[in-house]
Amino acid sequence: MQVKETMIQGMYQLKIDQKNRLATKNKVPGTSVYGERLIKVDNEEYRLWDPFRSKFAAAYLSGMKLLPQLKGKNILYLGVSTGTTPSHFSDILDDGFIYGVEFSPKVMRKFYRLAEQRPNLIPILADARRPEEYSSYVFNLDLIYQDVSQPEQATIFGRNAQEYLKPGGVGVIAIKSQSIDVSLEPEEVFSNQMKVLEDDFGLQVLENSTIDAFEKKHAIMIIKKA
Repeated sequence: MQVKETMIQGMYQLKIDQKNRLATKNKVPGTSVYGERLIKVDNEEYRLWDPFRSKFAAAYLSGMKLLPQLKGKNILYLGVSTGTTPSHFSDILDDGFIYGVEFSPKVMRKFYRLAEQRPNLIPILADARRPEEYSSYVFNLDLIYQDVSQPEQATIFGRNAQEYLKPGGVGVIAIKSQSIDVSLEPEEVFSNQMKVLEDDFGLQVLENSTIDAFEKKHAIMIIKKA
């Protein structure tokens, strides 16, 4: 089986049944996180990375060119849920930590169990709309990744970037148009959210793309802090 590293260090492409599939090396061999397939190649175990369950993988397969490197980064993950995408980030990191913020106690219990197996995952039960709630845990971050279903998605990201993202740091935000305003066309919602990021918080949107092949009415934006 052919294994090739992608432009994202630690993200691999496996050729299976004539199809290219994304994967990461499993940090906890023999354990699947969300029912993903485990593949062994040359004594290494890989976890297939499902782009229909992970917007980062979807963004990569949608052709986005400026997705940030993850290896060695300290990452604030807003809307960590049960840990599907964070578990792949965990596979990739050598050093660094993923601070996973989640508002739902029920969901956080599942993420906490995942973190027990993966020491680079740090669970934080808090409201991402109030970044001051976790100021004792988080500071001077390399990267913020956000995937929340709230109306003020750009504002949430902006407040957290102001508080925690170091100068020159980058962010990835998944914009869910239907969580913001169902009466507007998605493109108008995306444009409005970009305006908030740039005008209200002084952030630079480096790249903006929809991921319609995997998730309808969603856009991914790559952000940089000056």
